[in-house]
Amino acid sequence: MKRFFFLAGCFLLTSTVFGQSTLLVPDRVFDGETIHERWGVVVEGRKITAVGPISELKADKRITLSGTTLLPGFIEGHSHFLLHPYNETSWNDQVLKESRAERVARGTVHARETLWAGFTTVRDLGSEGAGYADVGLKIAIQKGIIPGPRMLVAGKAMVATGSYGPAGFDPDFDVPLGAEEADGVDNLIRVTRDQIGNGADLIKVYADYRWGPNGEAMPTFSIEELKLISETAASSGRPLVAHAGTAEGMRRAVLGGVETIEHGDGGTREVFKLMAEHGVVWYPTLAAVESISSYSGWKKGVDPEPARIATKKNVMKIAMEEGVSIGMGGDVGVFTHGRNALEMELLVEYGMSPLQVLRSTTSLNAKTFHIGDRVGSVKTGMTADLVAVKGKPDQDIKAVWNVVFVMKDGEVFRRDN
Repeated sequence: MKRFFFLAGCFLLTSTVFGQSTLLVPDRVFDGETIHERWGVVVEGRKITAVGPISELKADKRITLSGTTLLPGFIEGHSHFLLHPYNETSWNDQVLKESRAERVARGTVHARETLWAGFTTVRDLGSEGAGYADVGLKIAIQKGIIPGPRMLVAGKAMVATGSYGPAGFDPDFDVPLGAEEADGVDNLIRVTRDQIGNGADLIKVYADYRWGPNGEAMPTFSIEELKLISETAASSGRPLVAHAGTAEGMRRAVLGGVETIEHGDGGTREVFKLMAEHGVVWYPTLAAVESISSYSGWKKGVDPEPARIATKKNVMKIAMEEGVSIGMGGDVGVFTHGRNALEMELLVEYGMSPLQVLRSTTSLNAKTFHIGDRVGSVKTGMTADLVAVKGKPDQDIKAVWNVVFVMKDGEVFRRDN
């Protein structure tokens, strides 16, 4: 509650000084690619108006951020504001038993916690049975009704009929589903256009799911179906992204025209090579995998690694060897909102350098989501989305947990000193 009133107060305070220029003075600046020592950033209104050595910069006022690195606002690549951790309530029960009002109330809190953690933009990949409530959250944030990051939303997302859940009920009952079913040429086109018309910024499909004969993951849509969805979405400027965990599902998704693949546990060298050739970015969602394992009783650092985690480490190694671009997106919602930095920490643990992870969380994510002309970098003319952390995250990624300053659209939402 104290944090809520602090954020509200910051909003009111910063809104009254929008005509002034402000010089932010950290120890160093990460511009989305490179670290610059003794640099500062000038902000006026919603924009960055100057970047460079502090001695060369002037402004109406100054905010000193001693001992910090200033970075572009972090960008979360895979979130679900309308979900909360599965060790609190199972996914099935969230979809089937929680009211839309409860889920939106939770989403409002999740948005606030995410912004507080330094994430000024999120790609929210499906409302998981809550219709277009994600579109509503996005609009509420845009209007300043609630604090939160800017959102790129998928709406309902799309599944092949019979493949998604909740499942296992008497067929005489129609139960809510976690995504919208679609099949066949006319229906695929209609559903894609309907989701766009209802406010989806992108189309998400489930290229495979756990509907095999023994409950194993198997492909859903054909390459031709995926191409049709991709072409329909592209005609309105929307990208296609895919949940895919099997090698065949990933292969079809790449050839079907997706821009990103989420999860990818079953990726092979051949599939990752194909992804690199087509410029498809991978979001391995390591934090979700480790969190789900912990919910089953696994104690990290004490118990042997579960097979799924060992597999994930192996495919990470292969993907990096094949030159696949790896984005930062943890599937937050499976684990606690506001703890998004867990994915950043795990990407380093699984083989990336801290500097690579910082790029993935800022400039790479911005470029991948087609917003790199506005956010993801610290340079003149960009939107003033900025986060300061104590320490040197390019040397120790754990510094990203130590957020002390958050600015979005030129407004200060957090200042700890």
